[in-house]
Amino acid sequence: MLGFLKGDPKKKLQKAYEEKLAKALHAQRNGDLRSHGTLMEEAEKIYAEIKALDENP
Repeated sequence: MLGFLKGDPKKKLQKAYEEKLAKALHAQRNGDLRSHGTLMEEAEKIYAEIKALDENP
């Protein structure tokens, strides 16, 4: 009944994904390739979760 009060999990994951990509880009530009790799791995995991939500609506 009050479903409109629930947040959209896909939207939340999309925001986290974009933030990880931005942090990874910033790390890469600063020459910190180790952090860049770690952040990209985390972003890929979030992306996989987003794709799983797309497949199972």
